[in-house]
Amino acid sequence: MQQTDIHHFLKNYFKTNDCEIVEEHPSYLTFQLTIDMDKELMNRPFYWHYVEKTGGTPTPACLTFITDPNFEDKEIKGERIHFGSPRLHQIFASTQKFGSFTHLYESSSSAPSASKALHPWLGLNLKVSYKCDRKRDYIVSLGLHLISGKIVENFQEGLEQQTLSSKISDYCFTLSPLIKPKSGIIRLQDYTLHAIKQDDHQWSEDARKRWYEDLALLDHFYETAEEVPESYEREKQALQEQYEPTIMIKVVNGGLFYLSEQTAVQKFA
Repeated sequence: MQQTDIHHFLKNYFKTNDCEIVEEHPSYLTFQLTIDMDKELMNRPFYWHYVEKTGGTPTPACLTFITDPNFEDKEIKGERIHFGSPRLHQIFASTQKFGSFTHLYESSSSAPSASKALHPWLGLNLKVSYKCDRKRDYIVSLGLHLISGKIVENFQEGLEQQTLSSKISDYCFTLSPLIKPKSGIIRLQDYTLHAIKQDDHQWSEDARKRWYEDLALLDHFYETAEEVPESYEREKQALQEQYEPTIMIKVVNGGLFYLSEQTAVQKFA
């Protein structure tokens, strides 16, 4: 599930930034970068300085990401990507840098006699992190219908199967939301918190057990000292920072999406 989330996230990220999908496979994706995205991700300023200085023909990179950890094919040369990998953190940072909130409409070719109502949805992609001396990250993609209050999961996946535009199509009109986006964000965060509470948190108990074991060793090391040195408190604090269980929720990106009722039924029923 986690790797599937990454696969969908990468596809959406590069499509949004106008990068062509050269090859799409359930286990990997290949993208042809634009000039701007090459400059953003590939860290080769000297190449671009040379091209711009000499007027040469730019050749943006082509990237292949392997999203399935079990995939093996010597013919496919690509970068394995997973939660915690530097490349994925770089892309998360880039997403926030270029704007983490969008406003899109479902594209339609309706005739004048068949005007179409578009319903408002708030979509959020959230990164949930379970952190102690170990770390687990996963992405939650949620959609909230801003009229009925219905919440659906895997919202991003449904959006990727739909043609969206920054401009509303002819003969379409939008319905006014009854739930304000700010209130909607709170609802989705509360939904995520409730889901987290239902999760198995044995990991936190195990982390505390390791923490107390190392703390006992630290106390044993200093128990014969006539005077406890300042380093004891620093080491004790370091153990707390290393082992103390923490849960963090971070908004990766989101947006307002206006979708037809038919699309909502098909994708999110």
